[in-house]
Amino acid sequence: MKVNCNKEGIGKASEIIEEGGIAVFPTDTVYGIGCNPYDKKAVKKVYEIKSRDFAKPFPVLVFSKEIASQIADFDDKSKKIVEKFWPGQLTIILKLTDMKLKESLNLADKIALRVPNHKCTLELLEKCKYLIGTSANVSGQPSFFDPQECIKNVENYDVFVDGGTITSKGESTIIEIEDGQIKIIREGSLSKEEILGL
Repeated sequence: MKVNCNKEGIGKASEIIEEGGIAVFPTDTVYGIGCNPYDKKAVKKVYEIKSRDFAKPFPVLVFSKEIASQIADFDDKSKKIVEKFWPGQLTIILKLTDMKLKESLNLADKIALRVPNHKCTLELLEKCKYLIGTSANVSGQPSFFDPQECIKNVENYDVFVDGGTITSKGESTIIEIEDGQIKIIREGSLSKEEILGL
């Protein structure tokens, strides 16, 4: 099923996600694919669609820092960083405090979180709170910016939220705070200098 980025489309997509469905949706970086992160069966299906190694954990998209703090632990430094860069192209790895998510996502004690800067995704997250948020391409293949290309190449999802063509500066930058220091795990569209310049 294909829906538009309007109230009706977002409502339909969130219902499908709540029922265990898989959604493809636009973000501020690329077209993403995801599901309810608490639904173990749906999580497994996303791994299969992407041909992704089960040992590689998925990041989770959240609606806001307040929602994120219900499942993860923020120290002063990580709070300051997300207040500056969220919503935006920054993924931060934090200590996970939600044991249900630990089990459904097969995580150790950390989780990667991001608030995307895209009106459509945020409206979807406002209803769902949390979504697995990974690029919709098969692992190792290029990401999708064009909805038609994405529809043509991705299979086995339940709903496609069409947000038009994405003009993106690339992937999110992934960071982690270790002993009070910012550690860059992957440099994406946010430069190391921008983040360390806080």
